Amino acid sequence: MNTYSQKVYEKVVADNPGEPEFHQAVYEVFESIAPVLDAHPEYEEHAILERIVEPERIISFRVPWVDDAGKIHVNKGYRVQFNSALGPYKGGLRFHPTVYLGILKFLGFEQIFKNALTRQHIGGGKGGSNFDPKGKSDAEIMRFCQSFMTELSRHIGLTVDVPAGDIGVGGREVAYMFGQYRRLRNAFDAGVLTGKGLGFGGSLVRTEATGYGAVYFANAILETKGDSFKGKTVLISGSGNVAIYATEKAQQLGATVVTASDSSGAVYDPEGIDVALLKQIKEVERARISEYAARRESARFVAGAKAWDVDEWAATADIALPCATQNELDEEHAKKLIAAGVKLVAEGANMPTTLEATNLFQESGVAFAPGKAANAGGVATSALEMQQNAAGQSWSFEDVDAKLHAIMQDIHDTAHSAAERYGKPGDYVLGANAAAFEMVADSMIAQGLI
Repeated sequence: MNTYSQKVYEKVVADNPGEPEFHQAVYEVFESIAPVLDAHPEYEEHAILERIVEPERIISFRVPWVDDAGKIHVNKGYRVQFNSALGPYKGGLRFHPTVYLGILKFLGFEQIFKNALTRQHIGGGKGGSNFDPKGKSDAEIMRFCQSFMTELSRHIGLTVDVPAGDIGVGGREVAYMFGQYRRLRNAFDAGVLTGKGLGFGGSLVRTEATGYGAVYFANAILETKGDSFKGKTVLISGSGNVAIYATEKAQQLGATVVTASDSSGAVYDPEGIDVALLKQIKEVERARISEYAARRESARFVAGAKAWDVDEWAATADIALPCATQNELDEEHAKKLIAAGVKLVAEGANMPTTLEATNLFQESGVAFAPGKAANAGGVATSALEMQQNAAGQSWSFEDVDAKLHAIMQDIHDTAHSAAERYGKPGDYVLGANAAAFEMVADSMIAQGLI
């Protein structure tokens, strides 16, 4: 960090106590953009760092709902509208018991730069609740979503804020919220939520987008080295949308994906993950990942493990795609993967790699793709859904997939070029942060003190 960014970072920590994820996200950006700040003294003159770390608006509200037994529960709801310099706020809603304001500020801050890289004219925001959808009936989830949207509807709109899904919020939850929004507004504003069902304004490829996009970005890096996914052994964490469709796309490109996981543990399948079985267990049955091993003779389940915990599994890795949650891949995991000769790590989730692990990968010459670039496919396709809604059109799977692929290639090329421009070729952390920061900062200056 330079003197300016260090001063602002220290103030961020002092002003936002007890929010380590937010501190980490800010530190990661500030540390990497030192050459950008040195080259652009106007950013300090216009107090860009001081302004960009403060959300434009934070909305906090209670969410009362009734369970099937008639008991009343109350959860916390949030929407962090972080930065709208490039367009309406855009970012997912997360329903998970770990949700608190610090998590959403970290996610919203990351979203500013991720959305900038897509060039889709969308700002950064994030929201959610500490509600846990696991174990709830459809009726309970519906009542919660209706209560959540009753308050959120006051603060969103086509040109204001367009939420989507995130952990714990899939097509079912988005549909319930969209139905409530329609009822409250007496209007069919299809573009106000993305991730909708295909019958009422949703887009093909949205389910696959983040996973496919991460693989497209990773493959673009490999292509710069004259390489590809073909013949590679890949470790993937998670078993939600991102992990499932990263697995699907990697195997379509000729790789063998050997791991999947959830909060209960991880499975290892040396014959390659059976994507159809994984989809059945996680998307249809909503069961635990241990069920995969129970039904697949070649697979082994280890309770409580992550994809990188077991030495035998880590030793097989050519490529690692962390696709579960923040800080799941730490320094010790990084050492195992580096010792195995891993060639590439690409973040499918939001900040799944600790700063120490990231630094270790980069120091060891491992190609590293940060989440704000590699996992931008989901929000990019959400923006494509907004475009279809605005035009009253529905594009084919092939058309949307081609647009997604082109966006991810452009993000790669933008980050690659920025890294070279600032004297660190191949440093995608610097490249992604620098390119995105410049876009947002220049727009903030152009629009005046707002």
